[in-house]
Amino acid sequence: MNLPNKLTVARFIAVPIFIGVFMQGYHYMSAIIFIAASFTDYLDGKIARKYNLVTNFGKIMDPLADKILVISALVCLVDSGQVAAWMLIVILAREFTVTGLRTVAAAQGIVIAAGMTGKIKTVLQMIAVPLLIIQNWPFSIVGIPMADIMLWASVIMTIVSGTEYVYKNRQVFSM
Repeated sequence: MNLPNKLTVARFIAVPIFIGVFMQGYHYMSAIIFIAASFTDYLDGKIARKYNLVTNFGKIMDPLADKILVISALVCLVDSGQVAAWMLIVILAREFTVTGLRTVAAAQGIVIAAGMTGKIKTVLQMIAVPLLIIQNWPFSIVGIPMADIMLWASVIMTIVSGTEYVYKNRQVFSM
């Protein structure tokens, strides 16, 4: 297994550790774990592309690891009352829709690559989550907590990217 794939596996391993630490109330430590796990997403992609280490495992498991990390964190934040459940439902609906679309396309021999709006959505989520975990310390813009701004931006980008995936790949539905 190459280094980028090991980093992806490390992100999977980080999820239960993050959840346990968060649920014990160690929010700063859980934010650090989340940030470190998120950084592995950036790092594995950069290394894989730079050294031509892109694999089928990485193509499938890297975005899955991202989704599990972010969604696990958002479930914890919904449970703690910091994120509205409807926001998580919007994010889950997009993820299931895109995953379903990719599965149908793959069955037809079509590969749907990650789009830029999906990548932006993931980055916004990965910024919003630690800000929410640490309850926004010390960030706000014009009295609006930065965590709220980033959360709303990620939900909006979730809708935009989901719509884009469906529209750009609508031919998959007619096959």
